[in-house]
Amino acid sequence: MNYEGPIYRPPSEANSLLVQATIGCPHNRCTFCMVYKNGPRYRVRPVADIINDLDHARSLHGSGVRTLFFPAGNTIAMPTDALCRICAHARHIFPNLERITVYGSSQYIHKKGPDELKRLADAGLSRIHVGLESGDDEILRLIRKGTTARQQVEAGQWTMAAGIQLSLYVILGIGGVAGSLAHATQTADALNRIAPDFIRLRTFVPKLHTPLLKWVESGAFQLLGPHGVLEEAARMIRLLAAPSRLTSDHYTNYINLEGRLPGCRHRLLTQIDDALKRPETDFRPFFIGDQ
Repeated sequence: MNYEGPIYRPPSEANSLLVQATIGCPHNRCTFCMVYKNGPRYRVRPVADIINDLDHARSLHGSGVRTLFFPAGNTIAMPTDALCRICAHARHIFPNLERITVYGSSQYIHKKGPDELKRLADAGLSRIHVGLESGDDEILRLIRKGTTARQQVEAGQWTMAAGIQLSLYVILGIGGVAGSLAHATQTADALNRIAPDFIRLRTFVPKLHTPLLKWVESGAFQLLGPHGVLEEAARMIRLLAAPSRLTSDHYTNYINLEGRLPGCRHRLLTQIDDALKRPETDFRPFFIGDQ
């Protein structure tokens, strides 16, 4: 098995087989992300090498593998023919596979379009984890996400229509104090229009060697405190009507919010209200991320 550069996977893929298909990130400009800022440069591994790793994994683990994740940070950007080939091969050698998953940014999903996404679904790709981050265009520009709210909504709708599960990540606090209301409102609108299978909450933590950390340190970006983040989450949840599973399975969050929307809305808001009664010193301290 061959791996190069940082290898990250979503918490929900903790038990998945990891076989690297791409290296680095083709965008690599987001102001909040440090993962690939020092390399390696983005490239797609040769299909023959990926297939060799899959075959090697088959020899090690047998046919019982049930979930497979193809790192690295934006594997959906690889050519559709190549991704279809490795998905189909994985399905062939692991007959008990229940899920094949990749990371993918909306701009690269959008470039695929509905027809290529359907081809990927037919080849066996079953879930994409996407950093939506925000549904507000001004915030997307600030964080240099390389996409727009309209493009993210279309990419999400096309993914769902193709029959591929969609797991969308939202970063609470990514708009700072100034952008909090717009972030909550516009992100809820985008999520309602997409109606993804999963909405996964993360809380903004400034990372080493990123532009956003420099803006925080200079005072140009004012961070939300714990209460501000929780109030932003409450605003968003009040507006969410999509039949999605909401989860906050991450160490950056102040409290764990989990449930099926919209039915769980009242319980989640009550949970947030209870948390807001606690002093901010009760919550995890501020820290600067190093990964």
